[in-house]
Amino acid sequence: MLPIDAAAHASAWRRRHPADKAVLSLGLLGCAVALPPWPGAVLVAVTVLVIALGFARVPARRLWRAARAPLGFAVTGALTLLVSIRADGVGWAPDGPRHAGELVARSGAAGLAMLLFAFTTPLSDVLPRLTRVGVPAAVVDVAAVMYRMLFLLYDTTARINQAQAGRLGHRTRRARWRSVAGLGSAVFVHAFARARRLEEGLAGRGYDGRLRVLVDEVPVSRGFVARSVFLVAAVVVATLLLGSVMP
Repeated sequence: MLPIDAAAHASAWRRRHPADKAVLSLGLLGCAVALPPWPGAVLVAVTVLVIALGFARVPARRLWRAARAPLGFAVTGALTLLVSIRADGVGWAPDGPRHAGELVARSGAAGLAMLLFAFTTPLSDVLPRLTRVGVPAAVVDVAAVMYRMLFLLYDTTARINQAQAGRLGHRTRRARWRSVAGLGSAVFVHAFARARRLEEGLAGRGYDGRLRVLVDEVPVSRGFVARSVFLVAAVVVATLLLGSVMP
């Protein structure tokens, strides 16, 4: 199981309906995208961190490990805003630092809002309910199968890599490249074979185009949704008020 999925299963909000958490996370995501990055993105980021670490009990280290990759991608992209290419050559962009800071702040806040949903809602809780909101069953089935295959391939990759290390397959650079090539081909063969066996198994069970799974009937909490809407509205009002008094 991936660390982010393991954290979602252990979250204090694990038993809440996914719609409850979707209202909160998507509302904060909308604030990060639509509101001015300063101070809107900062307020959204602080709000998400307080909720995730304080109420949802998301492990701080796992949250940081999940956030640093997209944050690094945003920082790398923002570096291109610092320079401008003109007819007389390359120079510093006049408003480059401001635009780069806004991009990093907005991207970081939006990413944290999405991670709040990912760290509190296992994908296995979301996929079976997507058909109720109009998503085609075939799309949901493909996503569910890919979700399961992801863990199987991850486990297969780890076991093959461990076996290669035990046979000194990582001792030299040449041996490491040979091991990587062997790992890739072995995983591809395993994936193809597992997919074929899965197809045969579904056909043997009378697959009619839809996978049926049991879903826990958890009611939507009106109180939680109301508090989420109030919190999102408070972030919007605070951003507008602070934006009007700040230079």
